[in-house]
Amino acid sequence: MRDAYHEELDSIGDGLVEMARLVGSAIGRATTAMLDSDLKLAENVIEADQKVDELQHDLEARAIALLARQQPVATDLRIVVTSLRMSADLERSGDLAQHVAKLARLRYPDRAVPSDLHATILEMGQLAQRLMAKAAEVIITKDVDLALQLEQDDDAMDLLHRTLFQHLMDDRWKHGIETAVDVTLLGRYYERFADHAVSVAKRVVYLVTGEHADELQSADVQPEIQAVTGSESA
Repeated sequence: MRDAYHEELDSIGDGLVEMARLVGSAIGRATTAMLDSDLKLAENVIEADQKVDELQHDLEARAIALLARQQPVATDLRIVVTSLRMSADLERSGDLAQHVAKLARLRYPDRAVPSDLHATILEMGQLAQRLMAKAAEVIITKDVDLALQLEQDDDAMDLLHRTLFQHLMDDRWKHGIETAVDVTLLGRYYERFADHAVSVAKRVVYLVTGEHADELQSADVQPEIQAVTGSESA
């Protein structure tokens, strides 16, 4: 029974990794659809979000069943509760990738992004994908140092987001109000996607250490890490 219990805990972690990989791929493909005005790819991203939703629902059901059957304590309880929160972050990330694809579909056959902003949007999409790939690695490795790095990596996204606004506020902006709204929304989608990747990494820090990432960073101390692989029995 205990072996089956811990196998189920491991399978929840596997589900989170799969979700992270799916939404990371989705934001990359949505960005391509946006910049290339690729309607077929945009539709593919929109439809594929159902798989992410199904994974979240399945993970939630299994986590709640574990809480009801096993009544876990200590580290095991942290794993289950934190996994539920991470799945919500990942599901929302999938929604944001879908929003990008829906905007590409809405403007087809035109492009929502003017040519002078293509490079910035491409960089935001690539960075969002890298951040989520790193979040997936953090889920797998439980590497606290790597998890804490994500917030620093997110600074690059914030800088790109500010760059977009500088273009929008420039007196030389010539692309009209509709395009300004589109670009504003896109910037927000990518910025929030990156925030969710950081949130996932922070939740892994809590899962491993029992302390919140912000507290560890403010204290500037090396936490004593309790290995999750040897989680306590209920």
